Amino acid sequence: MLAMLLDAPGKPLRLADLPMPTAKPDQVLLRVHACAVCRTDLHIVDGELAHPKLPLIPGHQIVGTVVATGDRVEKFKLGDRVGVPWLGHTCNHCRYCQTGRENLCDNAEFTGYQIDGGYAEYTVADEQFCFPIPEGYPDLQAAPLLCAGLIGYRSYRMTGDAERLGFYGFGAAAHILIQVAKYEGRQVYAFTRDGDIEGQEFAKKLGAVWAGGSQELPPEPLDAAIIFAPVGQLVPAALKAVAKGGVVVCAGIHMSDIPSFPYEILWSERVLRSVANLTRQDGEEFLALAPKVPIRTEVEAFPLTAANEALTALRSGKIQGAAVLLVDSEIK
Repeated sequence: MLAMLLDAPGKPLRLADLPMPTAKPDQVLLRVHACAVCRTDLHIVDGELAHPKLPLIPGHQIVGTVVATGDRVEKFKLGDRVGVPWLGHTCNHCRYCQTGRENLCDNAEFTGYQIDGGYAEYTVADEQFCFPIPEGYPDLQAAPLLCAGLIGYRSYRMTGDAERLGFYGFGAAAHILIQVAKYEGRQVYAFTRDGDIEGQEFAKKLGAVWAGGSQELPPEPLDAAIIFAPVGQLVPAALKAVAKGGVVVCAGIHMSDIPSFPYEILWSERVLRSVANLTRQDGEEFLALAPKVPIRTEVEAFPLTAANEALTALRSGKIQGAAVLLVDSEIK
């Protein structure tokens, strides 16, 4: 099978012809149709996340069809359309798994990081960590739901019942979650790179009540803010933008260093918190919600062999919505 392979952090991915994987007893073998490209993939490829499996097939927003199953598989059958997310394995016995916080599992393994992912024609995955894809979503449009959507949704839920929400960085996750926010009657204020008029217009098209640069203050204080961009200097900016008792959620797996800031902007019971990974319950809830909204993803497709170009476009901020690798030309 063809796959894009990471041999070492900081190096471009290499096209390789590899043996097809074989499903273990609890795994499904998938013919990959599409795999969305995530900023986490960038962090892994660029060496900002330490100790990936090497060589590695990246990619953790995978949509494919089951073509073989292990002996103990019960959840899926041949021909089922399946989604594979970031969380690929948990131990089920550490203190976090035992208290409903499997996203913090001490022994977790992640797709496209410690487990080979979806930048390939075939992949295997533990059936217990896969999701059925909702009807009505073509493969290309479904793929971004599996990380931008899932972890974005976990971040969104951490804002509680906030009425005025700020989104810092308006990429794949934000363009999905603004649709959920509108569905629930909330207002979204979008913050983009300074001078990114195109990005601000994109946010307004999707329903943002205001859009501006990342260091601007919104026209009225926010109840909560989610920082999707991996930029530490946005933390003080977001704290200044939220009202007393407001929440600032850092949604990324990696962020540049947060600069020092005066305690005054955190005071008045403002809360700063991070998001780590996702739980399977997050996935079930979000994928049930998506068709009700209904969420529509905007994607830019790249062939599998252009994975490096897709990563470069994402790195430079040139993607509106989500970048997705088209792996199988006969997708739904």
